[in-house]
Amino acid sequence: MLMDVVMYTALGVALGAMGGLFGIGGGLIAIPVLGLWFGLDQQMAQGTALVMSVPNVLVALYRYNQRNRIDLRQALPLVVMSFCFAWLGAMLAVGLDQRIIRWGFVGFLLAITLYNLIKLYGAAAQAPTGSRYGWPWFGALGALAGTTGGLFGVGGAVVAAPVLTSVFGTSQVVAQGMSLALAAPSTSVTLLTYAVHHEVNWLMGVPMAIGGLLSISWGVKVAHALPERVLRALYCGFLLICAGLLAIKA
Repeated sequence: MLMDVVMYTALGVALGAMGGLFGIGGGLIAIPVLGLWFGLDQQMAQGTALVMSVPNVLVALYRYNQRNRIDLRQALPLVVMSFCFAWLGAMLAVGLDQRIIRWGFVGFLLAITLYNLIKLYGAAAQAPTGSRYGWPWFGALGALAGTTGGLFGVGGAVVAAPVLTSVFGTSQVVAQGMSLALAAPSTSVTLLTYAVHHEVNWLMGVPMAIGGLLSISWGVKVAHALPERVLRALYCGFLLICAGLLAIKA
């Protein structure tokens, strides 16, 4: 029992650092790891990963806001719409067959990766200029990100970050901070929904959350030190690894 707790905590340390680096709280990589290495089904893996994600997202959000102040006028419609639609996505997820969820998640990650790569290498890079669109479009993005976040248990940040950089024109670190603001309430309501439907392993999730809290600030610090294109390229590679791990499990 003690060795299991130590192992889960160490796993949380590794996942927390990656979550801070990419602004996603660590849950995205935790889902395939929990399914592939620990044998959890897709819904249980997503619910357990959320136990780690919720506190890690809150800490990462605080750290990102310290370094790049988040614009509340832009973040508020993201947060409100994400919160509302995350519940709908989570309710859909707990009723679907786990193979459908898993392959849908693989396709979702590959689509996001391809989109990022096209924007990164398909045209000459443009310097970030700040947001090109107003608050109604932030609300629409929040609804989309909240739905996918609730469905796949990833908080919506994985959708919001690439759209904010390539469509809205923000820098990568600003996009990751905004995505964390979106993810904070949506991951909370998604975790509650999974917990109500008994799709959470708390004995695994709590030690992972503690481990993540020990390392996520380091990941945030590294993210702000890396060049913009390097961080985006690493993010694409990270998404491909997650998709590959899920495909192996499927």
